[in-house]
Amino acid sequence: MPHDGQDQFQVEPRTDLLPDLLSLTAAAIPALESVQDKAIQAVRTHVTEGDRVSGARIEAHQHAVHGLAWLATYVEALCQMQTWAEKLTEAGTFGEVEGLVHQIAFGEYLAQIRGGIPMSQGEMLRLTDLGLDAGIEGPEIDTLIRSGNNQAARTRLLELMRERSAEITVGRTGLDDELEMIREQFRRFSVDKVEPHAHEWHLKDELIPMEIVSEMAELGVFGLTIPEEYGGFGLSKASMCVVSEELSRGYIGVGSLGTRSEIAAELILCGGTEEQKQKWLPGIASGETLPTAVFTEPNTGSDLGALRTRATRDGDDWQITGNKTWITHAARTHVMTLLARTDPATTNYSGLSMFLAEKTPGTDDAPFPDDGITGGEIEVLGYRGMKEYELAFDGFAVKGENLLGGEEGRGFKQLMETFESARIQTAARAIGVAQSALDISMRYAEDRKQFGKSLIEFPRVSGKLAMMAVEIMVARQLTYFSAYQKDHGRRCDLEAGMAKLLGARVAWAAADNGLQIHGGNGFALEYAISRVLCDARILNIFEGAAEIQAQVIARRLLDTRAT
Repeated sequence: MPHDGQDQFQVEPRTDLLPDLLSLTAAAIPALESVQDKAIQAVRTHVTEGDRVSGARIEAHQHAVHGLAWLATYVEALCQMQTWAEKLTEAGTFGEVEGLVHQIAFGEYLAQIRGGIPMSQGEMLRLTDLGLDAGIEGPEIDTLIRSGNNQAARTRLLELMRERSAEITVGRTGLDDELEMIREQFRRFSVDKVEPHAHEWHLKDELIPMEIVSEMAELGVFGLTIPEEYGGFGLSKASMCVVSEELSRGYIGVGSLGTRSEIAAELILCGGTEEQKQKWLPGIASGETLPTAVFTEPNTGSDLGALRTRATRDGDDWQITGNKTWITHAARTHVMTLLARTDPATTNYSGLSMFLAEKTPGTDDAPFPDDGITGGEIEVLGYRGMKEYELAFDGFAVKGENLLGGEEGRGFKQLMETFESARIQTAARAIGVAQSALDISMRYAEDRKQFGKSLIEFPRVSGKLAMMAVEIMVARQLTYFSAYQKDHGRRCDLEAGMAKLLGARVAWAAADNGLQIHGGNGFALEYAISRVLCDARILNIFEGAAEIQAQVIARRLLDTRAT
């Protein structure tokens, strides 16, 4: 595979890998699926009334319910790792690096399933919390837990990572040549145009320069998955993952510029009229029209059904009144995908409608020049480069033709249709941030000397770096699977949610461990790992906080009507 720089290394299976590795891991899958099925049944008995899941009971048993989501995420992640390993084996490209990644992943995640899955720093999920007396059992599982993730395996993986430091990824991803060529193109862009300036943009809390935005537009970032008939490239969600990874690896702000276009385009493609598609999609695809998402309100957070911003009729047009918050890249954009209540008699999702609200891009002196809209910046720890805003609307005018789909009361449903793509893209951004933490920490551990040798020579440092690489691959395979499902027209809200849930935690763990490797220097603003830590933290919050994400996953698993 000349595209990923690995053709120069001959694939030679090593005898120090676990004998019959893929047979061992394959044998673990049925046991995992059995435990998951038992857990679903056990939790279901506590949260259902009649044949329906009870919201009150879910809340009362929230630890177990959310824990079920984490267990299912681990099971799906290991299933996808097995698919990845078998695919590479069939192609003759499953080498030593891939074997070590695979065995460490299974050894570690099986051990966590048996002993306790960390849902957050202070919350552990144990199988007994789900009402299960016994854990996962079997000789193959015992072998993998005992020998899969050991110091020798982690040390050897790190040796190979150091030898192959020029490679884009640690191990073959399993993607085809075309996608790896796309990865290489955007990796070069990040290395040349983004990474040298990212930390300065962060420290100065500056907007990403428009020159970068223009270059991204020329590269096709904003029209990547928009159909060709509307001015886009018509590429797959898998390509979106690769591009998002590599841009976010350079700087999450750059990787996230495409998120706004992805959300807006998905909304218009799924819910817009043909006239709206013709009007808006070509400009979004070319980057001439920059969109922003205006959904969240100060007192509602994740409870979108409680939104209070209202849209009232003004002849054929509308007027928007209310307050919104956490609006990313609001000032210099051209259109807002804006969720507002058009039926004042409702207090739930049914009265919400989506608008394509046109606005004038602002300047530093006048960020919101239009009548009826004012805004102020929210200062943030990380995720800078686009800036966050609070917005106040007071009779802000929206043309009647810009009601999405030309129909009231469909806003929430239209928004839900975008969540699969948005969460897949967020999972990919998380992988990029985690990879950035690994890149930065590898360089520091090589260069920093302590007690007469490089930090990377110490087992606990090398172990941290090896586990970063392993978990990045696990999250990557789960994300690619969700993208594959989406590309083939299959419902994938469950898989996308799992990818986002795990990816966000992997990014935070990588950044946190990376800062630990830096020691006191990591706490200094001049070191890039301090930025990556701040950037990684937001991934567990936006596009569905981890708790909300776990709730959504569990509801799907527990829904008796889905069985």
